[in-house]
Amino acid sequence: MLAVKTLTNNLTTYRRSVRLMGDKFEISVVGNDPLLADEQIDIAINEINRVEKLLSAFSEDNSINQINRNAGVEPVKANAEIFRLIDRALQISELTHGAFDITYFAGTGYTGDDAALAENADVKIAPSRVMLTNYKNVVIDAARQTVFLKEKGMRIGFGANSKGYAADRVKYILQMNGVSSGVINVGGDLLTWGTQPNLKPWTVAAADPDQSKQPFAHLDISNLAFATSVNADKYANISDNKFVNVVTAKKGFPVSEITSVSIISPTAELSDAMASPVINIGVNAGLYLINQLNQIACIIIDDQNRIYTSKDVSI
Repeated sequence: MLAVKTLTNNLTTYRRSVRLMGDKFEISVVGNDPLLADEQIDIAINEINRVEKLLSAFSEDNSINQINRNAGVEPVKANAEIFRLIDRALQISELTHGAFDITYFAGTGYTGDDAALAENADVKIAPSRVMLTNYKNVVIDAARQTVFLKEKGMRIGFGANSKGYAADRVKYILQMNGVSSGVINVGGDLLTWGTQPNLKPWTVAAADPDQSKQPFAHLDISNLAFATSVNADKYANISDNKFVNVVTAKKGFPVSEITSVSIISPTAELSDAMASPVINIGVNAGLYLINQLNQIACIIIDDQNRIYTSKDVSI
């Protein structure tokens, strides 16, 4: 069912919340035709479902499963969309010196739903297993469009950026269909385009009223993605075992210096991918990294509730 908010200029925000990819997606489109808005949101949901199936390591016929099954054996020709996603992920890994890494070790002993959850969560794993995986052991061949995992037991998964990629795809399709303004809210991570019905820019609070008490609530995020990673003792129960939500990529143990990192960039995929690495590398290194990059910014809150921002961010 659509939630509707109408303004005097006849533009309206139509919203629908659904649970997809294990999270809450709220899709908002601005327009003046409820039937058209409902149709466009249906199209958005279909695209999210398509991306989820595309990126699942448990679909027998998709590229990721074939790549993972052939780890340490031979290169696999990948679906073009998957190949581009892997290529971008490896570039982010290089940029963050491995703090972001789509590789993981398959020898977890998980099966069925537990394995799926382990793949798509940030899970605390033994340091020895951390050392067995490395993005540099993913070999891609652009000419042949192949992907090869050099070590047996290696796997790749997109739990860290799959929802962001799905949001980017939805934005692209809705824009192509003539939806000039909207918001994709994935569990508090935001992707916006256009303006609000009152023709004002989208702010964090306007896109997600639940964040209205945040120090960055009035930050202008029009035509940008805003993603937050929280360093908290959040646990996922898998077979009666508890796993810490955020771990360092290199050392495999929880970090506590940073409470949260919010990344602002042109795409939800990039914002999602960069948020956890900044937590992992700390305040000073994180700010230094972000300040070297174009079209990306961050807001860091530490465990003393101090706020740090990269250059060109004013809150």
